[in-house]
Amino acid sequence: MPDIDISQPHDYDHRHADVSSGWLRATVFGAMDGLVSNIGLIAGIAAAGAPRGVIVLTGVSGLIAGAISMALGEYTSVRTQNEQLDAEVNIERAALARNPEGEEAELAALFRRLGMSDDVAVQAAAEVHTDGERALRVHLAHELGLNPEEKASPWVAAFSSLASFSIGAFIPVAPFIFDFGSIWSGLAFGGVGLLLAGGLAAGFTRRNRLLGAARQLLFGGIAVAVTYSIGMLLGVSEF
Repeated sequence: MPDIDISQPHDYDHRHADVSSGWLRATVFGAMDGLVSNIGLIAGIAAAGAPRGVIVLTGVSGLIAGAISMALGEYTSVRTQNEQLDAEVNIERAALARNPEGEEAELAALFRRLGMSDDVAVQAAAEVHTDGERALRVHLAHELGLNPEEKASPWVAAFSSLASFSIGAFIPVAPFIFDFGSIWSGLAFGGVGLLLAGGLAAGFTRRNRLLGAARQLLFGGIAVAVTYSIGMLLGVSEF
């Protein structure tokens, strides 16, 4: 049996998923939004009596507009979040330069709250403060829960959202595009898409896949029921 270095548990004992790049949240959000919004959109206009051509046009328009909107929204939100993180880094860096003794005392107090004795807390804070950048990282981590080295990429979030929304929005309109669909086949395609997306998302977070799939189907079903009912109530006379 090979020797195991127990000081490196990530080499043999367990692994952590990448939670800082921003792709997973954007992908899941995009896929769910694409599915639910286009299922609801198609259900509403189909229930109102719209012909196939109008359903296809509406579904494709919703796909394009929604995908672009999601990508722009993800890019802007992640970039804004990163800029806010940079601003907090600058604030803390300035505080360390302006009042290093006070910041060191503050860190010692934080260490005491973590369970260190007074002597150990003071010594640990002093050792951390021998390096300015290290002190900055420790203060950010303990005071704000931030790590300036783990910023999500706005481009990754934007393209992940664009691609996943497009795929999700395409699923319920596919039967109409290929001319073998009715409202029920579109809803069936959308329902299968919701089940798959919910199950995959639950798998990434190590949750029960069946429960995740059922939850997404339920949420999508509520949206469809609302839009379908509105379409039935309004109806159309001609296009």
